Amino acid sequence: MSRIGNKVIVLPAGVEVTNNDNVVTVKGPKGELTRKFSKDIEIRVEGTEVTLHRPNDSKEMKTIHGTTRALLNNMVIGVSEGFKKELEMRGVGYRAQLQGSKLVLAVGKSHPDEVEAPEGITFELPNPTTIVVSGISKEVVGQTAAYVRSLRSPEPYKGKGIRYVGEYVRLKEGKTGK
Repeated sequence: MSRIGNKVIVLPAGVEVTNNDNVVTVKGPKGELTRKFSKDIEIRVEGTEVTLHRPNDSKEMKTIHGTTRALLNNMVIGVSEGFKKELEMRGVGYRAQLQGSKLVLAVGKSHPDEVEAPEGITFELPNPTTIVVSGISKEVVGQTAAYVRSLRSPEPYKGKGIRYVGEYVRLKEGKTGK
C-alpha cells in the first residue's frame, strides 16, 4: 500500500481546490496552480480535505498514487506559503545584481551572465553574494535555482562557485611539491 498516497491532504484556510475531470486547480492567497493528473487516480474534494483513491494495487498504480498525492500537496503548500531556495556565491569578485526582473551575475567569466525570471518566479538579493529564488511552484523554483547554480558550479579545489546555502562541497587536496 502506498503510505504517502493514502495520507489525507488537509487544506489550510483560504485555499480552494476544484477538480474537473482530473484537471485540478488550486487557488490560494499567493496565486493559482493548475495541473492535469492521471485518469486512473480518483481525486475527491470533501470540505477541507482531499483524498486520493486508486483502482487496484498494481505496482504502477501505487507509484502514480503516491506521486499524485505529493504533487497535489506541493500545489496546496505553494499557493498558501510558497517555496524558496537560497544560493550563495563564493569567490573573489563574485556578485549578483538585479536589473528589473533580470538577475545579472558576475562569476569570473569574461562577460556577465543574465538570467531572466520565469513567470511566477522572483529573485531577491539580501546581499550581493546571496540569491533567493522564490515562487509558488516547487518544480519551477527548483529548476530555476538549479540553472543559476549551473552557471558556475562549485569547483572541488578551492570551493569557488554558486552553491545552495548549507551545501557541503568536499574539497580535493590538489598537487603537492613531492
